Amino acid sequence: MTKRIFSAIFTVTLSTLLVGMIILIAILMPYFEQQLATELSTELGYLSRGVSQYGEDFLSTIDPGSSRITLIRSDGTVLYDSSLDASTLENHADREEVQQTLATGTGESVRYSSTLQEKTLYRALLLPSGDVLRIACTHYSSMGIFLLLIQPILLILTFGAVLSAVISYKVSHRLTRPLNEIDLEHPQVPEDYEELTPLLRRLNHQNRQIKAQLMELGEQQERFASITENMKEGFLVLDRTGTVLSHNTSAGQLLHAEAPLMRRDMTHSPIEELNSAIRDALEGQHTETLIPLFGRMCQLFANPVYQQDQLTGTVIVLLDVTEKQERETLRREFSANVSHELKTPLTSISGIAEIMKSGLIDPNDVPHFAGKIYDESQRLIHLVGDIIKLSQLDENSIPYTAAPVDLLELAQNTRIQLENPAAKQQVTLQVEGEPVVIEGVLPVLDEMLFNLCDNAIKYNKPGGHVWVNVKRTPDGPTISVKDDGIGIPAEDHDRVFERFYRVDKSHSKAIGGTGLGLSIVKHSAAYHNARIELESAPGKGTCIRLIFPPSREMPAQSAEK
Repeated sequence: MTKRIFSAIFTVTLSTLLVGMIILIAILMPYFEQQLATELSTELGYLSRGVSQYGEDFLSTIDPGSSRITLIRSDGTVLYDSSLDASTLENHADREEVQQTLATGTGESVRYSSTLQEKTLYRALLLPSGDVLRIACTHYSSMGIFLLLIQPILLILTFGAVLSAVISYKVSHRLTRPLNEIDLEHPQVPEDYEELTPLLRRLNHQNRQIKAQLMELGEQQERFASITENMKEGFLVLDRTGTVLSHNTSAGQLLHAEAPLMRRDMTHSPIEELNSAIRDALEGQHTETLIPLFGRMCQLFANPVYQQDQLTGTVIVLLDVTEKQERETLRREFSANVSHELKTPLTSISGIAEIMKSGLIDPNDVPHFAGKIYDESQRLIHLVGDIIKLSQLDENSIPYTAAPVDLLELAQNTRIQLENPAAKQQVTLQVEGEPVVIEGVLPVLDEMLFNLCDNAIKYNKPGGHVWVNVKRTPDGPTISVKDDGIGIPAEDHDRVFERFYRVDKSHSKAIGGTGLGLSIVKHSAAYHNARIELESAPGKGTCIRLIFPPSREMPAQSAEK
């Protein structure tokens, strides 16, 4: 701003000076020449009277000053010249002022010297003797005067430039100081600048708009961050070079990132499948694939991002589908196992029925084969019943409501139900502990405990024992079923609760197990938010503990009502 003010002031100063000089010269030069002409005429009259009285010698007695006096005969011969030797001068008969004087008695002329930028005024008078008396005076022309004043003009301009610089600095400082002191966040009109009112009002309005937009943008960013941070899926936004612009915590966890992902170049990731998907997306191709990530299976979605038909980056979404894959595998295995388990009794029933239909069975053997059909049908009924229970537990569609359940009383009822099977197996079933009441679904808890005790009896040995213990622990209400039976190998601990999984398949078939008992236990425990602990070793027996959360425990008297 200082430069602009300086330029304006200096330009005005220079223009004013030049225009003023031009106007001054234009006005004064004619006046000056008129005065000079009058003086020459007066002086010429004085000289003519002197020559008339005293003769030609009178001219040599006076000081001409800056004027030039010349006496010329009528034929043009120069008789006298105050500046030069008359004998050296050429004939003046052709001079304009001489010709005018000889013709009219007086004459005048003006001659210019472009070289010297001078202007000479001539006045002439015819003397009684017939000679011509001429006087001349030389002065600078307008351009000559201007050139003569160049040096003073330059000095004035230099002074004007310095003065303009000082004035412009002070003026600009005075002008900008109130502007610099304006609070752009809350602009107020300075007292000296009422003209700024429209500007500051607009600025204030724009500030409000910007604040509103920033607030809205901040809210959108917070919502976006909140959404992405609460996503289980990994989320990354990359620019067109593959550099991370944004990501959520899940992405770092899935990629096992030891350092922050922000600003990292993902095109050089050690995971080749991820690199390939990113490269394809940055080339404009949509990618959807399954990739292994540190022991997990993830579904990767890579989508290119366009802005005004220009590829600006890509969005990567990583979805952990390990459990989904495992469930799909279990579903396929379950379907295959169900088909196999249903096919076996149905095939047996169909075969026996076909033999009976053909009349090839001895009438005395009919009760035996009828018993076979009954056993296989019962096995089929139990299998279908267990499948239905598992389906209900999976879908949380148990047709019962929660109520207070005394675990010790439940264990004692289970012991009564299994007295005969235990006696047949020559296994002793004991229940001990203290009354512990929890909130639960009685039929589900009953089925769960029955299956545990039933397995402990079936997979025991003659003379074996089964102990059921109910107690309170710091972790919560606990019920444990322990036996000294055949035990479970360590490599099978993680799979014994899977559907249709049998540790000893031949023994399971012999005792009529469906392979769903422990799976029902697992899902029943999950339904009650209970934790299962398993301790077992071959030949040393098995102990399974069910630990319910403390929040499920209820006062003892609740179960009595």
